Amino acid sequence: MTGRSATATRVRRPVQTAATTVAAVFLLVGILGFIPGITTNYGDLTFAGHHSGAMLLGVFAVSILHNIVHLLFGIVGLALARTPGGARGFLVLGGFVYLLLWVYGLVIDQDSGANFVPLNNADNWLHLGLGVGMIALGWGLTGVERARENRAA
Repeated sequence: MTGRSATATRVRRPVQTAATTVAAVFLLVGILGFIPGITTNYGDLTFAGHHSGAMLLGVFAVSILHNIVHLLFGIVGLALARTPGGARGFLVLGGFVYLLLWVYGLVIDQDSGANFVPLNNADNWLHLGLGVGMIALGWGLTGVERARENRAA
């Protein structure tokens, strides 16, 4: 007996690495949204709503709520990335959340109270890319891993 526990010899799956990376990016974006200079018009940052004039990197509409959502999404993603199933769930379900947010951003009037996050056209395109990318990573990397396991069996 080597004295190593089963936990110590576990291999980190590619889907876990992808989920950890995506979650870390969400955390970074959430933090950057609170840094003046990286977030332009920082003095116009409001808690929520379309009146927030703050723009992350001068492009993406942000508010305190928007930044907090990114931070929470990152924290949840890091927690779920600890297991392959959790990582896949984070990527796939999170991807669908972002696709729903993309559709929401397309159908609301950006100058109305319904735009509480807030969202702009750049956010909408980013949400589409995030949704598709996260789902592709979750399903794709899990499928590759299953195919590899089937060949090995």
